[in-house]
Amino acid sequence: MKWIQPLQTAIQYIEDHLLEDMAIEQIAAETNLSLFHFQRTFSLLADVTIAEYIRRRRLTLAAYELLQSDGKIIDLAFKYGYDTPESFSKAFRRQHGFPPSEARRNKISIKAYNRLVIQLSLKGAEPMNYKMVEHDEFSVVGIQQSFSYINGEHLSGISTMWQDAYHSGAEDRLFQLNNGLIQGILGVCVDQNEIHEKQMEYWIATSYDGEVPEGLSTLLIPASKWCVFEVQGPMPASMQALWKQIITEWFPSNPYEHAGIPEFEVYPGPNQPPQIWIPIK
Repeated sequence: MKWIQPLQTAIQYIEDHLLEDMAIEQIAAETNLSLFHFQRTFSLLADVTIAEYIRRRRLTLAAYELLQSDGKIIDLAFKYGYDTPESFSKAFRRQHGFPPSEARRNKISIKAYNRLVIQLSLKGAEPMNYKMVEHDEFSVVGIQQSFSYINGEHLSGISTMWQDAYHSGAEDRLFQLNNGLIQGILGVCVDQNEIHEKQMEYWIATSYDGEVPEGLSTLLIPASKWCVFEVQGPMPASMQALWKQIITEWFPSNPYEHAGIPEFEVYPGPNQPPQIWIPIK
């Protein structure tokens, strides 16, 4: 199971360095995964971003220490990575529901987030609908934005981008332009970390062969073999569930690796199920 050892390594590294300044790049380096794939895999499997997990663990330990010692709150704030008692108190209240002074005075129950533990379970009984296809390189045209994928910032940004594309008519325009290999609208993820640290580029685009229309940009998708998964069930929950299933079940059960080029979701149109296209090698 290819994701188990990297995740175990990341969890152990976090616990060993919880009271230190931790760069997410260093945690990813310990796992031998790219920063982009490490962040996404961790978030999908843990249902929380890496930064949020670290914050929750620190505030859990801070609360334990607060209730079991007479240490000054300002010292606890600095120990657990906060620049001021005010920022510590605000974060403490957000997690536990009350400020540290009240927790200590009244011995109130705290909200503990324990260290992640990997539990293996038998999976695979649920069918995954997919097919293998090979394509030469092809072009897409569309609109693109760059997002930081630290702290899950790209998730809200991409959601807003889709809303804007719908209200501006860009979605309809791209559907009308579609004349290439793949039917429908594509949501394309491009890892930009080698060019712009901690960033990804996201495209809302369509497969298109011809002169680039005014106001749009073009992206070349390299030739590859692709595993195409069909999404079943109500959106968007079914899309996220399938991404998790691909990482936790499909990749560990098959001899393929991610090819390291852009991957994308495909929205073919009314009454047709969306798809996830993963480049493999």
